[in-house]
Amino acid sequence: MQTFTLDDLDDDILNDLLEEINELYETSEQTLIELEVSPEDNELQRALFRSIHTIKGDLGLVNFTPLIPLLQHVEDLLDYLRQGKIAYTSTMSDLVLLTMDRVKLFVESCKESGKADYDDELHGHLVRHIARITPDNSTEHEKLLAECVLLLDPTLDARDADTPTPEQARASERETLDNIGLEAHQDSIQQDILFFRELMEPIERRSRYWQGRSDRIARLALFINKIRGNPVDPSQLAVACYVHDFGMAFMPLELLHKTGPLKEAEFNLMRSHVYKSARLLEHLDQWNEARKIVLQHHERMDGKGYPLALKGDDICEGAKLLGIVDTFDALTHSRAHDTHTKRPKKRAVVEINRIAESQFCPQWMKAFNKVMHSLLTKAEAS
Repeated sequence: MQTFTLDDLDDDILNDLLEEINELYETSEQTLIELEVSPEDNELQRALFRSIHTIKGDLGLVNFTPLIPLLQHVEDLLDYLRQGKIAYTSTMSDLVLLTMDRVKLFVESCKESGKADYDDELHGHLVRHIARITPDNSTEHEKLLAECVLLLDPTLDARDADTPTPEQARASERETLDNIGLEAHQDSIQQDILFFRELMEPIERRSRYWQGRSDRIARLALFINKIRGNPVDPSQLAVACYVHDFGMAFMPLELLHKTGPLKEAEFNLMRSHVYKSARLLEHLDQWNEARKIVLQHHERMDGKGYPLALKGDDICEGAKLLGIVDTFDALTHSRAHDTHTKRPKKRAVVEINRIAESQFCPQWMKAFNKVMHSLLTKAEAS
């Protein structure tokens, strides 16, 4: 690890530099989301190239030299892209965003303490990896990009840090509800919610891929719902989040832990979990809305979902929201039968936006994007 010491530089210049980097970062995030929808859009490709080019130029003007070689090679990569010599992939967006993360942290450290640590050896590895991506070896691009991403953030290949500890599991009932963002309710409702949560704990333990899943989904869904003014009753939404995968407990373990793609018959069996989950609430009239959310959370806006092939406004609001959050959690946490590694959160947001038009409700997507931007920004600052 090396340390870069800042020469005398006016605070206003540093503030302006950081402000421009933040603006370009936000612009690039939006560009990458749009590129997932239109990966061959040359204007979007050029806009992404210009953002990196501008940041590199700004750092050069103030002699922030350690990051210049890395930015230069990312710029070269995007130059190939805008010239149509290589194809855009989602992993490329991870590389761009993680590189910009490094730039932001570097500049922020210089602003706060007058110096910044950096890993010159790591940057050298990254530069060599990126330089190997050329128009002549397109079959190797994804592998090389993935290696670059893991060099920038090795935790993406580590065990999920969201798994709750036994100490967290023993938190009080009130703390549990606070943790998922649910306000106080009358005792009977509160006890039902906690009952369904506790019911899912042994079910989550049945598969090593489920630990903590219900809490994560409930927390995010309730937050997004709150941002929109709670159009879905929070209690009904919380119960739906907890029991929507209850039916998975009745699937054969060899199917739950199958590492390869599912056969059609296996996929149809997995689909049946929505009926099994909904039946849990069938005779509990006070949770009728939650039952509807559970039954419909795999429906799609274009009518190509299951089990009833409902379309658009025929799908209840809670199911529209749960469908987005359920997909996000699946993308960001390991699954046995997924042929891809779990995605970093930013890439998952980009991927969900790419498929949003056919699958997800635009109003809920707008709220989801707003929440995720806020959460990811806070995570970077911490």
